[in-house]
Amino acid sequence: MDNLIPAPARTGGDGRRGFRLDGATTLTAGPGTESTERWLRATLGAAFGLPLAPAPAGSANTVDLRIDSALEPEAYRLDVEPDRGVRIAGGSAAGVFWGAQTLRQLLGPEAFRRAPVNPGADRLVPVTEVEDGPRFGWRGLMLDVARHFMPKDGVLRMLDLMAAHKLNVFHFHLTDDQGWRVEIKRHPRLTETGAWRPRTKYGHRASELWDETPHGGFYTQDDIREIVAYAAERHIRVVPEIDIPGHSQAAISAYPELGNTDVIDTSALSVWDTWGVNPNVLAPTDNTLRFFEGVLEELLDLFPADTSPFIHIGGDECPKDQWKASPAAQARMAEAGLADEDELQSWFIRHFDRWLTARGRRLIGWDEILEGGLAEGAAVTSWRGYAGGIAAAEAGHDVVMCPVQQVYLDYRQDGGPDEPMPIGYVRTLEDVYRFEPVPPGLSEEAAGHIMGTQANVWTEVMQNRDRVDYQVFPRLAAFAEVAWSRLPAPGERDFADFARRMNTHYARLDALGVAYRPPSGPLPWQRRPGVLGRPIEGPPPTV
Repeated sequence: MDNLIPAPARTGGDGRRGFRLDGATTLTAGPGTESTERWLRATLGAAFGLPLAPAPAGSANTVDLRIDSALEPEAYRLDVEPDRGVRIAGGSAAGVFWGAQTLRQLLGPEAFRRAPVNPGADRLVPVTEVEDGPRFGWRGLMLDVARHFMPKDGVLRMLDLMAAHKLNVFHFHLTDDQGWRVEIKRHPRLTETGAWRPRTKYGHRASELWDETPHGGFYTQDDIREIVAYAAERHIRVVPEIDIPGHSQAAISAYPELGNTDVIDTSALSVWDTWGVNPNVLAPTDNTLRFFEGVLEELLDLFPADTSPFIHIGGDECPKDQWKASPAAQARMAEAGLADEDELQSWFIRHFDRWLTARGRRLIGWDEILEGGLAEGAAVTSWRGYAGGIAAAEAGHDVVMCPVQQVYLDYRQDGGPDEPMPIGYVRTLEDVYRFEPVPPGLSEEAAGHIMGTQANVWTEVMQNRDRVDYQVFPRLAAFAEVAWSRLPAPGERDFADFARRMNTHYARLDALGVAYRPPSGPLPWQRRPGVLGRPIEGPPPTV
């Protein structure tokens, strides 16, 4: 009971022998709890070889699921009694589901397997009471599938891992210079051409090594619908990202007219095969606006408003050199009365903010959208430290805190020479655990605009699922507790207790087949000797 991750708000119990799940144990699902009923039967039923047959309300020897509107929407209460069974009440269907995730942890690591490994063993749930609810409504993970494509099954698996840690927002980074990953039927070359590159830089962009294997892939529209539905069953919202006006070489390679054709020969561009900030950005033309309106029209159909109210349009790392040299861009600035190229970038963002708002959606972008004036109604993912998020929150805009110095999980976990392709500053498990999403000194009103936080996974040096696992875990467990668990007092996080609870959680990750970084360091097959990374010496800059 005291090994739960993330830590619950309150637990209690009298030490009596627990409730035993067996072949006669039933599952009682009240109205609105059907998704959790299906999930429990598929997971615990498979792990223990139990039918968990349906039963009417009031049954004994049952796992009872119900919604209690007196609770906060994502809060839950879990009670275990030896003579009755397990009762999970949630303020909404989501709250019931998070309570079921806690039940799974209480049943031990075997509950995380797909089939019984010890069929005759007792399956005891300790007698306990848990009252719990999240600190933040936005508890997210951003996964970049543009730099290295993750097949659909890997994405579904990541959603399961998010759910196991009570994370509820999946930020799906679908496009970048190195690949376009979503089918757009009115613009087929986006995936016919833009989803594939002939080779890939191996390691940091300064590395002399190349992987000469062609790389690519994309999700069909039915794949996307499946991913969104799978996430919704787990009470996870999906936030798709189409990155504009920078990070757009893959799109320009497919449709050269999207680029600044009066400055460079865009027809000579291909999908980018290396890393860094790319100079090839979208041209500020009516044709570009209409093109991406068409992209977004199809995207809104794939990501329904009830599960994806936010649409991320990037807006980050957009070099202005081509616009400065482009007569067409300068003419657009003069026509629109824009003072400089920063305002031209803001012109892009404001256009799509209005366009999305008219269709009942909200625009969200990286904190560069603050430059040249923040689009009305837009929310901000603050990645370059706290400053952008503070400015946005004080101006009355909603913010998701995800500073590079704290929660970029592509950054190395240790300073030792065995870390595979070391990137950036060292961000240990404890560093992530001590991250505080709400910066000190915010006014009470501004603090209310901090919707939550997310960890970001950029995949330049993550060629496959195991590499993603290594970078993400176990640090995602620490991040999940930051996002979910309320602090007893500002700054009070007990890392020693978290590390103790992780000893049990590692066994859960093992049962799930997660190739995490062991506390003792990388295993021999997790190392990448001789591949240049981007080590940065010294402490990270302040946020």
